[in-house]
Amino acid sequence: MKENDILVHACCGPCSTASIERLLEDGWNPVLYFSNSNIFPEEEATKRYEALLEVAKVYSLQVIHEHYDHQSWLEAIKGQEGEPEGGGRCKLCFTYNLKEASEKAQELGFQHFTTTLTVSRFKNSMLIFSVGEQFPLFEPINFKKKGGFEKSVRLSKELGIYRQDYCGCEFSLSK
Repeated sequence: MKENDILVHACCGPCSTASIERLLEDGWNPVLYFSNSNIFPEEEATKRYEALLEVAKVYSLQVIHEHYDHQSWLEAIKGQEGEPEGGGRCKLCFTYNLKEASEKAQELGFQHFTTTLTVSRFKNSMLIFSVGEQFPLFEPINFKKKGGFEKSVRLSKELGIYRQDYCGCEFSLSK
């Protein structure tokens, strides 16, 4: 791996668009990592993965797809199911996904990893950074900056890719 290679935990295609462009502008060489066992149902995870593949094709990027294991994710957030969006369940979810990304980055020899989660106006970047700093190789990049969220909406429309209307887990569906 080269110094500017970065494994990017990608939650979906739309959030990846502006994040990829920012990384490329900043001199990074992103490799996308789809590991999102929090997404429910599995058919929804598949739709988001397929949208990510479309985005990756536009930017000629590699995508690594992790096995879907919703049961393990449910175990990781156990007891926090009734928490509001942005609460304890989300922190545990970030922990689960960023831990997987950190482990994959180390396994593959990357020197850096980050997440597209910070592009969403619905996600607290500072909370994501506080979780991420627990893991080796984490790069705290706030993709919301420089109009990232708005750019992701525009780019996903221009590309005609699937854009979801909820965070991902079954508990965010009912709120």
